[in-house]
Amino acid sequence: MKLHKAERHQVKLRIGLSSPSGFGKTYSSLLLAYGITNDWSKIAVIDTENKSASLYSHLGDFNILSLEESFSPERYIQAIKLCEDSDMEVIIIDSISHEWQGKGGCLEIHELLGGRFQDWSKVTPRHNSFIDSIIQSKCHIITTSRRKVDYSLDKDGDGKTKVMKLGTKEITREGLEYELTVNFELLNDKHLASASKDRTGLFMDKPEFIINSNTGKKLINWCNQGKSVEKIKQEINSCDSLEGLKQIYTEHPTLSTELYPIIMLRKEILENASAQLIDNNEIIQNINIQANEFSIK
Repeated sequence: MKLHKAERHQVKLRIGLSSPSGFGKTYSSLLLAYGITNDWSKIAVIDTENKSASLYSHLGDFNILSLEESFSPERYIQAIKLCEDSDMEVIIIDSISHEWQGKGGCLEIHELLGGRFQDWSKVTPRHNSFIDSIIQSKCHIITTSRRKVDYSLDKDGDGKTKVMKLGTKEITREGLEYELTVNFELLNDKHLASASKDRTGLFMDKPEFIINSNTGKKLINWCNQGKSVEKIKQEINSCDSLEGLKQIYTEHPTLSTELYPIIMLRKEILENASAQLIDNNEIIQNINIQANEFSIK
């Protein structure tokens, strides 16, 4: 346990867009992605919405990965990994609702296991792995999700039970919003949006607006402030001592998960180099000893 100075690092964006069908989630996410990367060829859409992203192919030469049934967490993870390995900069997951409520999604997996409360112990780790693949991705991630009307049963003053409309609710497991940089809700078919969660301070408590490429530019400018993670990785790869590696690691505790595997790889290289140097010195010493013995004889 140790106190450390607060330090701002460059981050990868985690953005959510949600709305009922027909409010423009796919179109808005594409404009947002283009504003972030300024290169259509570096954008990939994981499309679970019956190839709806193809309707906007006129915007630019972005990439599409059509994800058919079943919508298990593992298939989403595999799709994200494929996009990462293809050097995409922005991945749009359109939508994540199928991972939760679609054919082969978490709710169906739970039902097939028996639908008991204890069966969630087998489903939750699989869903959490999907969320981790979003949080830990090296790419900027935009997720879209459907919304449905949410109700509750309440009693009125006469004691009668009444169905009360609470508004709309995202079709996914609760909790993802806490991991997002910004969470936008599209409010109507005019594509007006507002931010329900905003770590950037760019959109919270601001008037409703229409998402476009400038929205993405604002976000990428915000996330590029601070010390570059890539620069820290370069420092690790050029470090020539174990003590130096330890110092770099302790200086950036908020990046410990991301930096740990790189630190360990560099540590192994330095240890192997040190062991090789010791072996070489021993060989040289043996040669010198043998040479001295030969000269004596």
